[in-house]
Amino acid sequence: MDITQDKIDNLNSVLTVKINPNDYTVRVEKAIKEQAKKAKIPGFRPGMVPPSHIKRLYGKEILVDEINNLLNDTLNNYITENSLHVLGQPLPKMDHGKEFNWDFTDEFEFIYEMGLAPEFTVDFSSKDQVKQYIISVDEETLLSRISNLRKSYGKMSNPEMSADDDALYVELNQLSADGAIFEGGITNTASLRLDKIKDSEIKQPLIGLKKEDRVILDIQQAFPDDMSYIAKLLNISEEDALDLKSKFQVTIKNINRLEEADLNQEFFDKLFGKDVVKTEEEFSAKITEEIESMMVQNSEQRLQHDLYQLGLEKFNFNLPDEFLKRWLKATNKKIEDHELEEGYADFAKKLRWTLAETKIIKENNIEIKYEEVFAVAKNRIEAQFKMYSPQPILETQIEQYTVQFLQNKESANRIFDEVKAQRVFDYLKSVITLDKVAITCVEFNQLA
Repeated sequence: MDITQDKIDNLNSVLTVKINPNDYTVRVEKAIKEQAKKAKIPGFRPGMVPPSHIKRLYGKEILVDEINNLLNDTLNNYITENSLHVLGQPLPKMDHGKEFNWDFTDEFEFIYEMGLAPEFTVDFSSKDQVKQYIISVDEETLLSRISNLRKSYGKMSNPEMSADDDALYVELNQLSADGAIFEGGITNTASLRLDKIKDSEIKQPLIGLKKEDRVILDIQQAFPDDMSYIAKLLNISEEDALDLKSKFQVTIKNINRLEEADLNQEFFDKLFGKDVVKTEEEFSAKITEEIESMMVQNSEQRLQHDLYQLGLEKFNFNLPDEFLKRWLKATNKKIEDHELEEGYADFAKKLRWTLAETKIIKENNIEIKYEEVFAVAKNRIEAQFKMYSPQPILETQIEQYTVQFLQNKESANRIFDEVKAQRVFDYLKSVITLDKVAITCVEFNQLA
């Protein structure tokens, strides 16, 4: 067997594999004998089918399979022995014009294209600065959170007149250009949420209405860029919602208002358990603590995002783009050419970061242990149980569920990748300079 590599450039290479009968004959004969032992063919006792008969019936199929197995082994061994950092997998070159007889005496020649990972350096240092936001709870955020909680435990009422955040049960009728109801047009009854209308001028005509009052509404202006909500409101597809130009007559059928729960002991006990919180001051302090905890997570997510963007700026190295596009097309048969072109830039960004991540782990001897993966998976499962079941679950049961969860290869790989990403971000935070910035929740939410 002969295998040679011809480098086209630093990112692309061609492998040529030549296989002669001496390389595959023994493998093929062994495979034929094994098949003969298993074959069930009329006229022969089980295990007594002559190999020559199997060769005559299935020899070419077995030869093809064994050549493919030999090729895979040869390519993998060559890549490993020569420490090649291959992107994707080698792709067989389909236009080299070779045809084979598959008659057990053929000399085969296979040509593969390979995309190679680029050489680059990781140069994060204290000279790199990224903002780390220290988020404080402002009064607006606190009051909004308290209001939402009170509404969650509040009661529904049906006032006579609509107000700012009511949900109006309405009949919607599509209008023609002259303002009349469009015969055969869109008609539906649905709940129209006023809190989703951000433009005060559009919302104002819907406030102060009573049952059977009617107003004209431009649905597209009321809910810009929210085709999903428009589609649900009118019971049409999102594609039709996007093309919608008509105005609608809105007839009020009912007014629904969610009254906020009283700040009393019953409400406090529902939220936190009996007598954990007893006063409005304690309640506000507890909610503030909850928001602060959420903001710590949000700040960490923002920091990771900014570190990722910094990395993309640093690692803007070239990739074997044309090869990778062919590989993506070969491994995703259903992908359309326009989808490939539109999504390739994002794929390339993620690939660059993955290559950088792998290099950081290798150069800094970052070891990811099973215990870390297990702990993250366990916390994730425990949080899910707490979300859906108020009853506590035994520690041993959580651990059993975690073991079962990690036995699924896809699940285990996903958690491993999360742990790996976190370890890389932790390393970067220890290397760069973190510029701590004090900011309120409202200001943080306004950041681009």
